[in-house]
Amino acid sequence: MKNYWLVKQEPSTYSYDKLEKEKRTIWDGVHNNLALKHLRSMKKGDQALFYHTGDEKQAVGIIEIISNPYPNPKEPDKRFVVVDVKAVQRLRRPVTLDEIKKDTLFKNWELLRISRLSAMPVPKNLWDAIIKKSK
Repeated sequence: MKNYWLVKQEPSTYSYDKLEKEKRTIWDGVHNNLALKHLRSMKKGDQALFYHTGDEKQAVGIIEIISNPYPNPKEPDKRFVVVDVKAVQRLRRPVTLDEIKKDTLFKNWELLRISRLSAMPVPKNLWDAIIKKSK
């Protein structure tokens, strides 16, 4: 069964545009314990929303997880894991954090409750709602 996720990145550090140009990348730099737990739960074939943090605060594209989690080769501590991802498609219209906050469907979601979390699950009903908002 496919799972859905949201991963965040500051666009000045790594943007969806850059991923589209590169086609694929290693999703790394996650050090928060809860975000690492979510990263360890990702599986090849899962999809994630690519969310730009910072000034933008919006979901901008869909990516596919193309590897199972593995230890980050740049880190001596093996608890830090990474996954390989590829661009799937840009959302027709970005979905902003303000739009999500205004919809009561999302009130208990980690994006609103734990705002600094960089990787989190997206329940299928919330995934579908975001995709619908992006059209």
